[in-house]
Amino acid sequence: MSPDETLSPLAAKPGEVSVSVKSTSKPSRLMRQYELVERVRAYDPDVNEDLLNRAYVFSMQAHGSQQRASGDPYFSHPLEVAGILTDMKMDSTTIATALLHDTVEDTLASLADIQKQFGPNVARLVDGVTKLSRIEFQNDQAKQAENFRKLVLAMSEDIRVLLIKLADRLHNMRTLHHLKDPDKRRRIARETLEIYAPLAQRIGIEKMQDELEDLAFAELNADARDSIIARLNYLRSAGGDVVQRVLKELLEVLANAGIEADIAGREKTPYSIWRKMQRKNVAFEQLSDIMAFRILVNSTEQCYQALGVIHSKYHVVPGRFKDYISTPKPNQYQSLHTGIIGPERQRIEIQIRTSNMHEVAELGVAAHWAYKEGAPKTDGLQYRWLRELLDIVEHAQKPEEFLEHTRLELFQDQVFCFSPKGDLIALPRGATPVDFAYAVHSGVGDTCVGAKVNGRMVPLRTVLHNGDQVEVVTQKGSSPSPAWERFVVSGKARSRIRKFIRTQQRTEYVTLGKSMLEKLCKQEGVEFSEKAFEAISKTFQSATLEDLYANIGASLQPMRDVFYAAYPGHRPKQQEKTDKAVASPPQTKPKTKIGAPLTLKGLIPGMAVHYARCCHPLPGDAIVGIVTTGKGVTIHQQDCETLESFAHTPERWIDVGWDDAHGKDDAGLVGRLSVVLVNLPNSFGTLTTIIGKNGGNITNLKITNRTPEFFDVLVDVEVRDVSHLTNIIAALRASTAINSVERTKGR
Repeated sequence: MSPDETLSPLAAKPGEVSVSVKSTSKPSRLMRQYELVERVRAYDPDVNEDLLNRAYVFSMQAHGSQQRASGDPYFSHPLEVAGILTDMKMDSTTIATALLHDTVEDTLASLADIQKQFGPNVARLVDGVTKLSRIEFQNDQAKQAENFRKLVLAMSEDIRVLLIKLADRLHNMRTLHHLKDPDKRRRIARETLEIYAPLAQRIGIEKMQDELEDLAFAELNADARDSIIARLNYLRSAGGDVVQRVLKELLEVLANAGIEADIAGREKTPYSIWRKMQRKNVAFEQLSDIMAFRILVNSTEQCYQALGVIHSKYHVVPGRFKDYISTPKPNQYQSLHTGIIGPERQRIEIQIRTSNMHEVAELGVAAHWAYKEGAPKTDGLQYRWLRELLDIVEHAQKPEEFLEHTRLELFQDQVFCFSPKGDLIALPRGATPVDFAYAVHSGVGDTCVGAKVNGRMVPLRTVLHNGDQVEVVTQKGSSPSPAWERFVVSGKARSRIRKFIRTQQRTEYVTLGKSMLEKLCKQEGVEFSEKAFEAISKTFQSATLEDLYANIGASLQPMRDVFYAAYPGHRPKQQEKTDKAVASPPQTKPKTKIGAPLTLKGLIPGMAVHYARCCHPLPGDAIVGIVTTGKGVTIHQQDCETLESFAHTPERWIDVGWDDAHGKDDAGLVGRLSVVLVNLPNSFGTLTTIIGKNGGNITNLKITNRTPEFFDVLVDVEVRDVSHLTNIIAALRASTAINSVERTKGR
């Protein structure tokens, strides 16, 4: 069957290789077939020209007169995606898949058509990239989670699926401004920042990661980005041609030592500056590596020689040296990093690597890709992080839970620890020995009972640091503790612990529900019979008898309704009805309304809860409860100074934690900020505007001191959690109207 026969009415006429559409904006010129082939031929002399030509024509005809939001022909999108992949020197099969990747989703073409005309390899890759747009889901988040679940499964079989998907997302982000719906733009940008940019980082494509992050940052927080760019422009103008002067001096220093090197200077991206301001809780001026210089030498030996020359010439910034050559990152990134007080007393970051290391840093897994057809391909399962995602796919109960755990797995900075055998384990920052145990193996995590860090026994909630050697102590027959969920940070650990808790809870509910029915049967003088209850289980929307027991044990189904359905002769006369009784379906727990109080773990249901005004605890803080007669429980931060007064009454202390739902609903808790404003017109307006734009609500504002230069202000801000407050603090620090801002305590 020819493509035009398959795709009518969207298809073009047979043999057509051009597109003409009416557009309100001037469309960009499309890359011709021969131009695409020549781009591939430039790095692959054995290019499969026939495959590329057929894929080009098929995709153009399939998309026909479809248009993008920009007014350009839709075919321009797959063509641009293919162009991005040629820059990464991908093989002909990958380029052809890029041309075809939207045909199954957005045209009348089917996967069978793709397989018939282009073979099973291309069809498999197209299927891996295709979204599940034709399947109905409960909500947008469930749909997003299912799409990502499919992507993880597909890229585990062939990592090229991920490379195509990243190129697809990059071009969509480049044209995001053409979408008119601001909510849709923000949703796409947030998804890019939370999922796709971290995926690019995990496979080492630094250049693509930086562009994805910057494009998403521009949509999600344009004011902060503009403020950082303005400060960078000011530094450039104030320092003149400082980058060139630093480059010249570094070249002279290395040349005098007999080392040939290529040196390039760059500024950190606005988003990386923003993230560092948040993570390190510092102002813009305190960052030491806004300027970075990359030194490329000819060999690994020269990397260390150049490092010695640099360190002997300039003062080193303590704690800034990292050796990723002897200990590469999991994505195979290698380089030496150091921070120095360099030429002209500038605080700069130096990266030293070879040309081959630089190619890996720029292109990641694509740098290792054999572009010739038939060459051995990279197996995605060699990546530990990808195996972790597959494990989460297996153990997550719901799509939304899977998405939450994968975000935990991807969207965090890493620490690198070692096993006693010297194996390198990469973990999210803030990880504990329990996270380490699950990273080694699920069975090790499940049976973990203790841990040694650097040869010393430590509590399981101890936070690990770079270079720690961790030995996990296991015990056969042990099981995960539900308390672990409060401090683990990796998605794999959390998904396994939650699965165990669910299994344990269900077992308890089944046992309880059965014993409750047995007791009721005894009271009513009836011999307990599982067959009687099994016969009516589906009446109560329970697939199995165990499900019915579990619903009774969890108080989701009234026990007497079940008993009377199984033994109708024992129903009290006043409850008998002439019509056939229809059992009520299992009740569901009411959803928390926006603005409702947060629920806490470790409390007796119905207990009154107050949040201490001395420390203003927020979801995300480590907390403790203090029981007060007649008042209930007061929640404090664990480092609150007020707790010292309760040191002699430990019986009043309760171990509590935030419920899983925190942050999903606006609970209206207050965080207190101490702000120093520059005494300029509209400084207060800038303060309130930034807080409002970042979703905060000012509940109180007090000027505590005033000088001709500055205002000292206490601001109470209603926020969702610690992360929300941290975002507001970072946004304030990016403004020139704010001299400093810190989270503070006190009444």
